Amino acid sequence: MKKLIVILGPTASGKSALGVQLAKKFKGEIISADSRQVYKGLDIGSGKITKKEMGGVPHHLLGIASPKRRFTVSQYAKLAQQAVVSVQKKDKIPFFVGGSPLYIYAVTDGWVLPKVSPNNALREKLNKLTAVELLSKLKKLDPRRAKTIEQKNPRRLIRALEIVMTTKKPVPQFRKHPLPYPVLFLGVKKSSIVLRKNIRKRFLSMLRRGFLNEVKTLRKNKLSWNAIENFGLEYRQASQYLQGKISKQEMIEKTVKATEDFARRQITWFKKDQRIHWIHSYKEAQNLIERFSVQ
Repeated sequence: MKKLIVILGPTASGKSALGVQLAKKFKGEIISADSRQVYKGLDIGSGKITKKEMGGVPHHLLGIASPKRRFTVSQYAKLAQQAVVSVQKKDKIPFFVGGSPLYIYAVTDGWVLPKVSPNNALREKLNKLTAVELLSKLKKLDPRRAKTIEQKNPRRLIRALEIVMTTKKPVPQFRKHPLPYPVLFLGVKKSSIVLRKNIRKRFLSMLRRGFLNEVKTLRKNKLSWNAIENFGLEYRQASQYLQGKISKQEMIEKTVKATEDFARRQITWFKKDQRIHWIHSYKEAQNLIERFSVQ
């Protein structure tokens, strides 16, 4: 019988490592559900799993899109559905692993986002506003989306405003077409103290592994500073630092703070889904999957 397992949770909660462990145990393959890991060249800063960390488990939808072009949720959903079918044809279990709610639910619940073409005139007008002004505007038009969006990312804010101002409806305005087979949702639960420690530790590790060189390479590949900053979080602050606008310590502290805020918004979103089994250990996840497998 066809089945799907989702491993979700806030950034820096250990989803990738847990996904590999479980996929090895239950004969599965992993499909990434991360809105930045789909891009080529965004490896260290997006927290993309390395070849060594994959431990021989096949991973899908990593580094498949050019960072010079917008990659939409609709594009992701189509490719993810194809990946699910491909994995299931091998008699393996697809594991969705990631923290991007729209990417996850576009597949599991069949969310269909409104097809709104880019409005260059509107974008030009919105581009003149600061992130704070864009967020204020979105709060008035769609307060629910304003709570979950990356609030300092102008690119995401402008796209959300573009959709809501065009459709005159909240973002995302979606139709639901759930999958016709069982889905098990596992949420990785960490205390706020552990999560904060993980976030700082992870970013310092990124810097040691050459994250700033990764950003410099994106610039050499003709991406503007603005385009790099639009990838958010680590990329925004690294871009500011490399331009001499902030100090290295400011870059670190601002990145950690922005990532903590982002993690809280992810948790806020996921808490609404009553289907999620929140787990604290590999053993808990294993037991839930074993029961799920015999249903």
